[in-house]
Amino acid sequence: MPLRLQPRGAGTKSAAASASSSSPAAPAPPAPSGRRPPPAAREPPAGPKPLLRWDEVPDDFVECFILSGYRRLPCTAQECVASVLKPTNETLNFWTHFIPLLLFLSKFCRLFFLSGRDDLPFHHPWLLPLWCYASGVLLTFAMSCTAHVFSCLSLRLRAAFFYLDYASISYYGFGSTVAYYYYLLPGLSLLDASVMTPYVQQRLGWHVDCSGLIAAYRALVLPVAFVLAVACTVACCKSRGDWCAYPFALRTFVFVMPLSMACPIMLESWLFDLRAENPTLFVHFYRRYFWLVVAAFFNVSKLPERIQPGLFDIVGHSHQLFHIFTFLSIYDQMHYVEEGLRQFLEAPPAAPTLLGTVGYMVLLVLCLALVIRRFLSVADLCKED
Repeated sequence: MPLRLQPRGAGTKSAAASASSSSPAAPAPPAPSGRRPPPAAREPPAGPKPLLRWDEVPDDFVECFILSGYRRLPCTAQECVASVLKPTNETLNFWTHFIPLLLFLSKFCRLFFLSGRDDLPFHHPWLLPLWCYASGVLLTFAMSCTAHVFSCLSLRLRAAFFYLDYASISYYGFGSTVAYYYYLLPGLSLLDASVMTPYVQQRLGWHVDCSGLIAAYRALVLPVAFVLAVACTVACCKSRGDWCAYPFALRTFVFVMPLSMACPIMLESWLFDLRAENPTLFVHFYRRYFWLVVAAFFNVSKLPERIQPGLFDIVGHSHQLFHIFTFLSIYDQMHYVEEGLRQFLEAPPAAPTLLGTVGYMVLLVLCLALVIRRFLSVADLCKED
C-alpha cells in the first residue's frame, strides 16, 4: 500500500495561525546603528517564489514519497508556464509528454498531408478511423502536459485538470478501438467465418457456424468500448476521493480494462501463425504490451522514490518513468496501426462511415463532459483556494 506522508505538526498549524491573527504583532525594535536589521524586520526578496517541501503544501498536493520541489499555491498562469524550465517535481512530468506530443504531431501531419498519395486526401472516408486515433493520441499527451503544468493554479482547477486528463485517456482508448475495428480486425483469421468454422470443427469436433458469433462481436465491439471508456473515467475521477486507499492501483487497473478490446489480436497469435502472416503486428503488439506492463509496475510500486524518499524528487521518480514507458507503448502501437492502414488501403473491405467514427467520438466527448461536470459539482471536490 503506498504510504502517504502526513505533514509534520499539522495539528499545530491552525492554532498557530489563529493565535497570530488574533493578537497584534509586536513592533520590531529599531536596528542598532551599523548593523543589519533582524530577519523579521526585512522585506522578503523580490523574485520567483521558492519551492516548498511536502509539509508546506496542502495535503491534496502531496505525492507519495516526494519530499521537495513543490510549487507554491496559488500560482499565476505565467508562473506555471515559467516553471517548466525550473527544477520542480513536475518539470520532467511535463517534458516526458510534451516531446512525444511534438513527435506524434509531426508523424500524423506526414500521414495526413504529406503522404504523397493524390488519390487519398486528408478528408477521405478511409482515413476517418485514423483521425479518431490521431485525435486520441494527441489529446492525451496535450491534456497530460496541461494538467501537470497548471495543477497549482487552485485546488478546484487541479481537480478539473486531472479529471480532464483521465477523460482524455479514455478518449484515446476508444479512438484506438475505432482504428483497430476498421484497420486490424478485418484482417484476422479469428474473425473470418470461412476460416473459423472449419477450424473449430477440425480442432474441437464441434459443428458450429461461427458466422453468427463473429457478426455479434463486430456489432458489439464499439458500443462495449464506448461504455468502458465512460465507466473508466467515472472510476478514475472517484479514485481522487479520500475513500480510495489504493488510487494508483485502481487507476492502473481501470485503464488496463479497455486494452481487452485488443484480445482478438492476442488470440490470433495463439491460434494462428501471426508472426509469419503479419510480423509487424506481432512484434510491435507484444512489445507495446511489455512497455505497458513496465509502466504499470512503476505507477503502482512508486519505485524508486519509495526506497529513497527525497532523492528522486526532481529527476527519476516513478511518474516520469511511467510517462516514458507509456510513450514507448503508443509509439509501438502507431507502427502496427500504420501497417494496418496500409493493408486496409490495398483492399478496403468497407468504407468507414462518419457516424461510425467521428459520430462516436463526438458522443463520447459529450458523455465525458457530463461526467466531469458531475464530479466538479460535488462540494468536497470543488473547494476554491
